[in-house]
Amino acid sequence: MLQLSASLLNRPILSLRTGGVVGTTLRPIINPNNLKIEGFYCSDAEDRKRTPVLLYQDIRDLIIQGIVVNDHDVLADAGELVRLRSILNINFELLGKKVVTTSKQKIGKVIDFATEVETMYVQKIYISQPLLKNLAGGNLIVDRNQIAEITDKYIVIHDLAGRVPARAGVPA
Repeated sequence: MLQLSASLLNRPILSLRTGGVVGTTLRPIINPNNLKIEGFYCSDAEDRKRTPVLLYQDIRDLIIQGIVVNDHDVLADAGELVRLRSILNINFELLGKKVVTTSKQKIGKVIDFATEVETMYVQKIYISQPLLKNLAGGNLIVDRNQIAEITDKYIVIHDLAGRVPARAGVPA
């Protein structure tokens, strides 16, 4: 099932053991090599100065009330996550990233994304187009298989097909 970023961010993290809130998700940790959400930076309900990481493997369930985990102990310090160190150092941000085509045509900026919650892979990105294009066609939705490359500054997608006239393919 796909979930928009709003349903994953700024959500309470609920403990199965205590039944209470142990933190809140702040922003995702996204691997730019495969667009997988590896975890989330969180606020800690017990220590406000601490910004721990919740790994996606530790999420038991996503419910209306929040994100369910076993206990507060699953919130780890970023320094302890040796396998994720290179991803954490990249500090990749998907929201706000500029989108261009392989022929260098500017498309817009990422305003949202949809994630498959079973695998935590970003499946679709939602792109806000510049004002003139927006009046003509609205926002764009790009599937992950349309992405050609991800760089520090841009997401490069395959060239968009030309618009098909409304009567195309309809027998006269």
